[in-house]
Amino acid sequence: MLAMARVVWKDRLQGKLLQPSLDCHESHHPMSLRPTIDFLLHDWLQVESLQSRERFADHSRETFDAVLDTCERIAREKYAPFNRTVDIEEPRFDGEKVILPQATHDAYKAYGESGMLSAAQDYEIGGMQLPYTVEAAANAFFAMASVSIGSGMLTSGNANLLMAHGTELQKQVFALNEFSGRFSGTMCLSEPQAGSSLSDVMTRATPDGEGFESDALGPRYRLRGNKMWISSGEHELSENIIHLVLAKIPDANGQLVPGVKGISLFIVPKKLVDTQGQLTGERNDVALAGLNHKCGWRGTTNTLLNFGEGKYPVRGEAGAVGYLVGQPGEGLKCMFHMMNEARIGVGMAATMLGMAGYYASLDYAKNRPQGRPTGAGGKDASRPQVRIIEHADIKRMLLAQKSYSEGALALALYSARLVDEQHTGQAKAADEARLLLEVLTPIVKSFPSEWCLEANSLAIQIHGGYGYTRDFPVEQYWRDNRLNMIHEGTHGIQAMDLLGRKVLMEGGQGLKLLAARMQATASRVSPEWADEARQLLDALQQVGAATQAAWKDAEPAQALANAVPYLQAFGHTVIAWIWLDVAQSAQGDAPAQVGRRAAARYFFRYELPKIGAWLQVVSRRDPTCAEVPEDAF
Repeated sequence: MLAMARVVWKDRLQGKLLQPSLDCHESHHPMSLRPTIDFLLHDWLQVESLQSRERFADHSRETFDAVLDTCERIAREKYAPFNRTVDIEEPRFDGEKVILPQATHDAYKAYGESGMLSAAQDYEIGGMQLPYTVEAAANAFFAMASVSIGSGMLTSGNANLLMAHGTELQKQVFALNEFSGRFSGTMCLSEPQAGSSLSDVMTRATPDGEGFESDALGPRYRLRGNKMWISSGEHELSENIIHLVLAKIPDANGQLVPGVKGISLFIVPKKLVDTQGQLTGERNDVALAGLNHKCGWRGTTNTLLNFGEGKYPVRGEAGAVGYLVGQPGEGLKCMFHMMNEARIGVGMAATMLGMAGYYASLDYAKNRPQGRPTGAGGKDASRPQVRIIEHADIKRMLLAQKSYSEGALALALYSARLVDEQHTGQAKAADEARLLLEVLTPIVKSFPSEWCLEANSLAIQIHGGYGYTRDFPVEQYWRDNRLNMIHEGTHGIQAMDLLGRKVLMEGGQGLKLLAARMQATASRVSPEWADEARQLLDALQQVGAATQAAWKDAEPAQALANAVPYLQAFGHTVIAWIWLDVAQSAQGDAPAQVGRRAAARYFFRYELPKIGAWLQVVSRRDPTCAEVPEDAF
């Protein structure tokens, strides 16, 4: 079986899905993403070293390049040309089904056929056993080409959760059909009245008649409730949609258990299936209540779903049929498996939107003539105009964008490399990777969400008035990126998670490990980076002192009142470390390497000094915001 799976995988790499490398490189734009990806993967992260591990033994630079080539080609052909199309032609409901542009259907099909939905999975189930680092890098092309067409983040996350927590049959029937692209997946957490407050979930799950516990697909329940903000909650792109739904099982008195401990997780398919994964022809009681019309990400449906209202009764009865995943009351624990993965995905999406804006504004700055240099006698109006990239302030804005987006990309790929270490490394290294990921995940999600959004704002600024029009793509990049500070845990939630839990967990071991990694980088830099190394160590000391000061003899409400400034300072310190590490690999006089070193120096000189102001309010537990009375606003 394994040998056959490997043959199938190799056929995929050598066959029609993977075009010759030449096809993918012949139209490289000099500002394309690929050289940056190649540098970070190979020169910095040394991803080929993973080939020494049994799981990745069949791989080589050649196979990694083939995957990147394929994704780059599909993104270029099926995604990028239609980014504006999916923004303008928003999803609409005709009374029976959701209508999406044909381009979205074509992109979904091409992505499913590429094998990327199961890229990191075992050969036995049709996967490629790719390192997650390479998978994340490959998916970056789709996010930059058109983030809202989507590249299956929710579907693969849904399936990965089921592979971790589902029964063998749940894996076979649901997860494997998601990996193939036949089914798609969602995560259904939020409710209209609860938002991010999952303890207030009101969706109910009651046992579905006699023998409910012995259903082959898992203990069978009937769900009734409403879910809001469900991305890809209704469409016709796939044969079926597999909803993962958080709901509470009532106690013996019919009451819902308060808080998060009573939350369970259920598989609720849009269309019912048998134990072979075939559609039974019966619709489940899941109904679209409405489409949300959004500022950005307009190519992806976002929905309000009604579960169990009786619009599509099952066996003559209202209630959506759902199958329990894992144990009752452990739904949140299971769902966080998907949420953490989604948070890294959101961070990558935000990063690539920042990168897209950077490339667009760089191209504009190189070609737009405006203004004249000031000499000793002032400006000479008789001289020709210069391109705006010759102005220092334009270079400042370009460097800012580069430092945010390329720094965020490096962090995302570093975190992906930690995922590989966690899954395939020796016990000690794997545990360290786990702890580092715990601390870094809020940063991987939040830093790009805030600062690559700022990069998009700077891209608009470089375009001037044109940037504010739809004649150029930068306004759409900003609109698309504005979501990323909100979904999969808002900025404030990430901040409280970091300061309230992640830096404290397991006796602060995660923070200590991260500090050790930073110190190791600072100790091995070349002499020309000695000043930056000292700055990094000073920033690290400031973060450590602020962490202690925030919690010294403090109630949680006091300590967490300024969690967001703490998150900002922590994120800037992490990115400074990443840039310092990257700079050590960016050797030579090639323009790309000169640019990387310039971006690193920019970040240290213009950005890192900001942390002092942020940490000051954290250290003194400044009460200004917390104590202002409501009627003072």
